[in-house]
Amino acid sequence: MTFASITFIVFFTLVLVLESITNVRVVKEKLGNHFYIVRHMILLIASYIFYGWWDWRFCFLILFVTVTAYLAGLLHQNKTVVVMAVCVVLVVLGIFKYYNFFVESFCELFSISSAGTLNIILPVGISFYTFQAISYIADVRLGRLQAERSFVNVALYIAFFPQLVAGPIVKASEFLPQLSEDRNVSIRNLETGLQIFVFGLFKKIVLADNLSVYVDEVFRYPTVFSAGTIAMAVVSYAMQIYFDFSGYSDMAIGLGSILGFSFPENFRYPFIAKSVSEFWRRWHITLGAWFRDYVYIPMGGNRVSMSRWIWNILVVWLFTGLWHGAGWNFIAWGLLFAVLLVFEKAVSRLFAGMPRLPAFLTFLFRHVYLVFIVLVSFLVFHNETLSGAVSDIQALFSGGGYIASDAGETDWMVWTYLLRNRIVILIAGIIGSTPLPLWLWTKVQERFKTCKAGEAAIHVARGLLTVGLLLLCTAYLIDGSFNPFLYFRF
Repeated sequence: MTFASITFIVFFTLVLVLESITNVRVVKEKLGNHFYIVRHMILLIASYIFYGWWDWRFCFLILFVTVTAYLAGLLHQNKTVVVMAVCVVLVVLGIFKYYNFFVESFCELFSISSAGTLNIILPVGISFYTFQAISYIADVRLGRLQAERSFVNVALYIAFFPQLVAGPIVKASEFLPQLSEDRNVSIRNLETGLQIFVFGLFKKIVLADNLSVYVDEVFRYPTVFSAGTIAMAVVSYAMQIYFDFSGYSDMAIGLGSILGFSFPENFRYPFIAKSVSEFWRRWHITLGAWFRDYVYIPMGGNRVSMSRWIWNILVVWLFTGLWHGAGWNFIAWGLLFAVLLVFEKAVSRLFAGMPRLPAFLTFLFRHVYLVFIVLVSFLVFHNETLSGAVSDIQALFSGGGYIASDAGETDWMVWTYLLRNRIVILIAGIIGSTPLPLWLWTKVQERFKTCKAGEAAIHVARGLLTVGLLLLCTAYLIDGSFNPFLYFRF
C-alpha cells in the first residue's frame, strides 16, 4: 500500500474516522482511563495492516524487533542486556540486508563458488524501523526518556505507518511524549496536514516521476549519448531523487499533522548549500541526526585529536553508505563524502586568517564546487554496482560512443523528447529546489495580510492551490504514471 493510491485514501479515511470518534466527548468519557490505550491500539492495528499490505510475514519481523526493544527498555539498567538487544536488532538488519552481499563478496575475493546465500526478500523500510528501535533502547539507557510500561506505545512508535517505510527517522524522545498529549483531529490540523501532504504528492507524482522517464532512457544505454545529454540526465536524476524522497517526507509529515503528531523536518533546500558538511545538514536531516547522536558523538565527535576525528568521520560515513544499500558502490559513496569532509576541514584550516575573495565570488565558487560534487556522487548512488557507476562517470566526461552516426540520431531524439515533454518540469524542479517560491509566497502574504479581506483571499488562494495540485496529481495517477518511491528499497 502506497500513499499515492485509492486504497490508501480509503484506509486513511477509515483511520481518521475512528480517531475522530474516540475523541468525541461522550465516547471519551465512557472510555475513561482506557481512552489513550484505545486510540493507540487503533493506530497500531492500522500500522500493522499498512505494513502487512506488502507482505504479511514482515509483520512478525517488526514485532520481533519491537519486543526486543521493549524488553531492553524495561531492563535498561543492565548494560549487558542493552548491548545484546542492540546487537539483536543489528543482526536482524544484517541478515536481511547485508548477509548475501558479504557472502558473495567473500566468495568473489577468494575465487570460490558462491555458496551459503539465502533466498530472502528485503523487508520494506527495515533500515528505518530498526534505527528507531535502537533509538528507543539508547534514549532509555542514556536517561533521555523513561522506559515505557505500555508495550502498545513502544510498538506504535516503531511501526507508526506515516513514516514507517521511508522516514523521517523519528527519535523515541521526540515521538513517545506526544502519545500522552491530548491530540485533536481538528479542522485546522486537517487543513494544514492536507496542504503539506498534497504538496509532497505533487513533488512525487508530477516532478519526480516525470523526470524519471528521461533519466531511465539515458541511463539504460549511457554510452550512446553525448556528454551534454548525460549531464542533463544527471541533473534530472538529482531533481528526481530529491523530489521523490522529500515528497515522501512531506506526505509523512502531513499525515502525522492530520493525526495530531509533529515530525521533524527532513529536507531544507540542500542544493543551496556551499559545502559538503552544509549539504548533509540539509539533506535527510533525521538520518544525519541519528548518526550524530548515536554513533559520532559517542565515539568522541570532534572533541578528539585530528587523527581520531578522521577515524570517526570514516566510520560514520562507512555506516552511512552501507545504510543506503548493500553494495560496494554505496560503500564508495559513503567514503567519498568522508574524504570530502576531511578535505574541507583541512582547507578551512589552511586558509584560516588569509585574505578572502569578495563574498559573491566565494559563494559562487563554493556553490559550484558543491553542486558538481553532489551530482557526480549521485552517479555512484544511482547504480547497483561500482563498475556501473564508473562507466557512467566516464560517459559523462567523455560522451560515450556519441561519435557513431546512429548514436548521434539517438542523442538528438532524446534531446528532442526532453525539450518537448520534460524541460518545463525540469526547470520547475530546479526553481522549486530553492527557497525562491517560498520567499515569493511569503512576500505575497505579507502584502495582503494588512486587512481581513486580504487574509481571506490568501486563505482561499491556498485552498484553491491545494485542490488544483490534488486534481493534477489525481490525473497523473489515473494515467498510471506512478513509480514506487526510491527509498522503499532502503
